[in-house]
Amino acid sequence: MAAKPKKEEHAKAIKLNVINPEERKALTFRAGDVIKVHQIIHEKGKIRLQVFEGIVLARKHGTEAGATFTVRKVTEGVGVERIFPLFSPMIDKIETVRTSKVRRAKLYYIREKAAKEISRQMRNSKAVKAVVTKTEAVEAPVEASAE
Repeated sequence: MAAKPKKEEHAKAIKLNVINPEERKALTFRAGDVIKVHQIIHEKGKIRLQVFEGIVLARKHGTEAGATFTVRKVTEGVGVERIFPLFSPMIDKIETVRTSKVRRAKLYYIREKAAKEISRQMRNSKAVKAVVTKTEAVEAPVEASAE
């Protein structure tokens, strides 16, 4: 039976980023804006930054200690949403890429809108494939007899 690792070996110190709460309160992004969230990732003893860029769907609880914001992006046809705490020490910085004017505070309807758009694209691509295969079937014998 293998011996259990000692507590000193098992527990590694994770250094957290010190944030400035006044700086985070001053961020002015809103629902509808496209932002980049630079998140600190600890993997195998290394620290790296991972950027999550997407549209802000909602911002909740204003600027209080438990404030959060939801960001959505579409990667390879799959929608991904993440909820970030505003005052998380794991967030290195938040950049606003593009601002836009929207008439809603919460943009949850974008989920359904995106799903409808994807299904519409799927229908159109099936129709295009059917037309292409029919024209290829008609043209193929003509080319074979011409040889």
